[in-house]
Amino acid sequence: MASNKKIVDEVPGWIRVFEDGTVDRTWTGTPEMEPLLKPVSPHEEFINGVAVRDQIIDPKTGLAVRIYVPEMKSNVQTKAKIPLILHLHGGGHCICQPDWSLYYHFCTRLVSSVQAVLVSVYFRLAPEHRLPVAVEDSYAALLWLRANARGELSDQWLTSYADFNRVFLVGDSSGGNLVHQVAAQAGFDDIEPLKLRGGIAIQPGFISDKPSKSYLEIPENPLSTREMMKKFTSLAVPIGSTGEHPIVWPIGPQAPPLTTLKLPPMLVVVAEMDLLRDYELEYCEEMKKAGKEVEVFMNYGMSHSFQFNKLAIDMDPEIATQTNKMIEVIASFINRS
Repeated sequence: MASNKKIVDEVPGWIRVFEDGTVDRTWTGTPEMEPLLKPVSPHEEFINGVAVRDQIIDPKTGLAVRIYVPEMKSNVQTKAKIPLILHLHGGGHCICQPDWSLYYHFCTRLVSSVQAVLVSVYFRLAPEHRLPVAVEDSYAALLWLRANARGELSDQWLTSYADFNRVFLVGDSSGGNLVHQVAAQAGFDDIEPLKLRGGIAIQPGFISDKPSKSYLEIPENPLSTREMMKKFTSLAVPIGSTGEHPIVWPIGPQAPPLTTLKLPPMLVVVAEMDLLRDYELEYCEEMKKAGKEVEVFMNYGMSHSFQFNKLAIDMDPEIATQTNKMIEVIASFINRS
């Protein structure tokens, strides 16, 4: 980016918005983070038990997905179809891509552990494309899966491996918000023959203008600061909206009542030391009050997005153990649904 451009907004390290409307997402923070943010090229051959391919699904908008398929384990019937995961990444709706190393390592591990096909969405980002664009792109990806299930399209990997009767939504941080929104929209739509069996929100990015106890008291970390969360929210919501926007805070006064939504069973994965913990737990309580099926799993002692720090996982046995527990709980939820 030219140095004479005036910055009008920024999240230090992550994103700079210039006066002319352009955006620079070059990482400018600590060098230790750089390996996690580097893109990993697709590989259609199996590497460590997983093959990966990128696919444009809407030439008009450029919407694309990254598809993961596992090398079948010896105890899985070779012709048996396996669950299908639609993955929606985090990043406050403003940063991150499915091909980043941190997502590559998490998704390959999830695909291998669950034995599932995973489709991760390259949805458009704010502030160039403010909400609800991320929801619209995510739902467009679900409809692309529906088109394949109906035989209107024929993606070879999906038709060969995916069980369209066992579809799950998985999203972390702000991607957890998208899980709620896509599931809610699917409940009012005809997605047959897809069967949406569950939604999995990992440390969902629920937040409101009213600070929670955890938001005020839990120590910050480089991947989760109060200023970062506020700024990403302001850059993501439509101009003129507040932090009570229903995509950001789906149980607030601007959101449709949960009792009016047709939602699948949900698993909400919470980190004990996450600034957003109490918002997430409040969401779970409100879901239960509305008669929705919700499971909660807590990673004790962990902070927001801990599962993506591969260096920490490799060096810290407790972080590795908690990541293993998260994967096991997600796999159990999928395999019994």
